[in-house]
Parts: sequence; structure tokens; C-alpha cells
Amino acid sequence: MASPEIETLTQALARLPGLGPRSARRAVLHLLKKRETALAPLLRALEAVNERLATCSICGNVDTTDPCGICADPRRDARALCVVEDVPDLWALDRSRLFPGRYHVLGGRLSALEGVRPEDLRIDSLVSRIAAGGIDEVVLAMNATLEGQTTAHYIAERIERFPIRLTQLAHGLPVGGELDYLDEGTLAQALRARRPVA
Repeated sequence: MASPEIETLTQALARLPGLGPRSARRAVLHLLKKRETALAPLLRALEAVNERLATCSICGNVDTTDPCGICADPRRDARALCVVEDVPDLWALDRSRLFPGRYHVLGGRLSALEGVRPEDLRIDSLVSRIAAGGIDEVVLAMNATLEGQTTAHYIAERIERFPIRLTQLAHGLPVGGELDYLDEGTLAQALRARRPVA
């Protein structure tokens, strides 16, 4: 039997996404065995983040500074803005290093079933950013779900009066995907977005 403190740590880790009780126990055992090289640095990193954690007042990203590192980076193209549902989406897109502009995090997506309305998201602050000028293109990078596409459609209606180029991420067949493993929605989108063979 582990001590109450070790059990509390195990239970806390088990609540993290991707970790269940068994994985959490293995992680705790590893941390305890490697106290100086794993546990102590982890504790210091968690304390530092906890003390400095901030939500960017411009884009809604989570960082240790406000504005975040992306918004403060002068090398970013301020004329291009990518709208995402949540912070993990921003991080995934930015990891690709393919988008040179800045981001706007909505904080979720519209959902009648979950009771998420436009005023619950950061849509008004998005419209304000666009209305302030200096943005030439807005990329709607919503997830390919019914709620994501509803959110994209709502945003498109809200910003159609501005002189900007409005684009959306392409949806369809993934690279390396096999047709018989794909759902009907993905196949339908791929067919609708078909293009000439070069």
C-alpha cells in the first residue's frame, strides 16, 4: 500500500488526459525512482508555470506571458489571422510551422446540445480585431464536425462585411488514407472538394 501522499499524486495524474490509474501508477513509480532527475525538475517546471500562467489578452492562447509569444513575435504576419476552436488546435497548427500569421482562439464551438452560444465564445473580440483593420485574410480552422462547421458558418456571416479574404481549411481524404476505412462524411466532403488532375 502506498502512503496517502503517493496515492493522492497517483490519483491526480490519473485524471490527466491519456493516463488511467495503471499508467499513473507507473509514472509515479518512475518519478519516485528517478527523484533527482525526473521528480525535482518536474516539480520546478510545474511551479514555474503555475506562478506565471496567463491567457493572452489578444488571441486567447495560454502562455506564461501576456501577450503570448506568438502575438509578441514581430516576425509573424499580422495581416493573416487563423481562427481555431481551442488552444490545442492552435498548438497543433503552429507546430507545423506552415502558417506565418497570428491566431485567435474562440474557446470552444457553438453547440445547441451543450448550450454553447455565440456570446459564450470569443467571437465578439474576433470581430473587434478584424474591425480594427490591418487584417487581409482570416482562415477558419474549425474541426470538421457539425458544430465546427456551424461555428465557421456563423463567423463567416459575422465578418462578411469586412474587406478581407475569408478561407477555410480543406477537408477530405487524409494522406495515406484508404477509402474503405473512411466515414461517409469525409468521403462526401472529398467528392465535393474534388479538383482537376494536373
